Amino acid sequence: MVLCSAQEKLQALLLFTYFCLWWCTTISTYVKAENTDSMKPGDILNASATSTLCSKQGRYCMNFNRNPDPENLTYLSIFGKGKDDWLVWISNRNQPVDINSANLSLNYSGVLKIESKIGKPIIMYASPPPFNNRNYIVATLLDTGNFVLKDIQKNIVLWQSFDHPTESLLPGMKLGVNHKTGENWSLVSRISDTILTPGPFRLEWEATRKELVIKRREKVYWTSGKLMKNNRFENIPGEDLKVKVVSDEYFAYTAQNENGLTKWTLLQTGQLINREGGEFGDIARADMCYGYNTNGGCQKWGEAKIPACRNPGDKFDNKHVYSNDNIVNNIENASYGISDCQEMCWTNCSCFGFNNYYGNGTGCVFLVSTEGLNIASSGDDVFYILIKNADHKVFNKGIWICAGMGTLMLIIGLSILLRALMKRKQVLREEERIRMQIQIQDLETSRRYCDGDDLKGDLSNGDDLKVFSYSSIIVATNGFSSENKLGQGGFGPVFKGILPSGQEVAVKKLSQTSGQGIIEFKNELTLICKLQHTNLVRLIGHCIHEQERILIYEYMPNKSLDFFLFGEIC
Repeated sequence: MVLCSAQEKLQALLLFTYFCLWWCTTISTYVKAENTDSMKPGDILNASATSTLCSKQGRYCMNFNRNPDPENLTYLSIFGKGKDDWLVWISNRNQPVDINSANLSLNYSGVLKIESKIGKPIIMYASPPPFNNRNYIVATLLDTGNFVLKDIQKNIVLWQSFDHPTESLLPGMKLGVNHKTGENWSLVSRISDTILTPGPFRLEWEATRKELVIKRREKVYWTSGKLMKNNRFENIPGEDLKVKVVSDEYFAYTAQNENGLTKWTLLQTGQLINREGGEFGDIARADMCYGYNTNGGCQKWGEAKIPACRNPGDKFDNKHVYSNDNIVNNIENASYGISDCQEMCWTNCSCFGFNNYYGNGTGCVFLVSTEGLNIASSGDDVFYILIKNADHKVFNKGIWICAGMGTLMLIIGLSILLRALMKRKQVLREEERIRMQIQIQDLETSRRYCDGDDLKGDLSNGDDLKVFSYSSIIVATNGFSSENKLGQGGFGPVFKGILPSGQEVAVKKLSQTSGQGIIEFKNELTLICKLQHTNLVRLIGHCIHEQERILIYEYMPNKSLDFFLFGEIC
């Protein structure tokens, strides 16, 4: 009996010792994760125990969101610490976990995971076997906001939150395509303010064109334009906003205030904002892109046109209103976000405003009448009210009037100028015709160039120069046939012809490109007439027909001149 009792006491002591060790180890794991920046194998970040992991300087902290939805579901999140905590990263967007049982653990097998009593474990990283370096793996929240799992022995990063962006972009985070994994590093908006699951808008980096792009369900709404040499984009305003491109493949931006918190956030409306501490600034307004307009970086959607009931410049503005059930129409569809409501209201001419139907930011409620609608500084309801561009019609009418008057004046001015040029051309043409007619008439009426007074007896032959008709020259040369062509001179071709009298003649047809005018032609006639000699070819006459100028010479066969001068050679 005594021996048995001793055994029982020994077993009880061993059991108590084991329980104490287990309890101490469990308490130790939670303490290690409390108020520190790192987790080692065996550490647990527990949601129900309100454990928190903070970076060394306390700039960022990580825990399970303290504001769960009505179903007590929560997300592992990283917050920037400031006047008010603001969300920069969400781990389990697609699978919220139970706040009463959720925990983040790094086990001795090198597995970083989130677990709760609902759903399957969410494996963030699993070390490939065999895992022999469990004492050298550590998960640390850095002061950049990056949660990094690292092998400190090999100094390599095994996993990091920067490779899994959600809706916010911190300095140092990249946008682009991860060529190792094929994953697209991009920002994705949430469904609503309270539902953190991925929404319809996505911010991507197009490396080939070096521009940022906002898409809504794969349809391009907005682009930044090309990156300029001053590290700014064409469609992004602001002198203080500087960006950089990493290795021509990835995009990142630089914080202007290194000591302060900064982030870019893609909202559920499609608006991209830049937050510096407590200050907000717009980077992109994809919520103002309706498919027909191209201002501010907006992109057209094929043949999309503005609805007949909308005007350029119309927009939706958030207003407090008093309304009643008679002027609203509800769509109880929890899959619709605020951007879906806006798109449906914009294309529906009977819609004057919209908002979400459910308190969690889903579903749609539309204003279908303005009767009894009261817009005030405060009210029971909040609606995105359609604000008409009051200046559009007047402005548009003024533009059309000015454009019409300008076009009319331009047409009148051009008509007057054209008429004046044509009139001037006609006058010059008429003056040239008259001058030519006078010169030709003068030439044709001067039928005796070789008279005694002009040549002073130097001519041996005082016959008159004949004026031949153009038709007689055509007949004589057989229409200036190539068979009758004797040769080509600098002033034109020479043809053999036979006059009706049977006399053979040489017809010199002056080329129109010879540069000779009517004055030069007259001078040539006078000169040749004065140089008439027994040993020179005699000029018989001339012909002028429109632009044609023709000289008719006595025909002299080849070798006739030397035969006449020297006689027959024996």
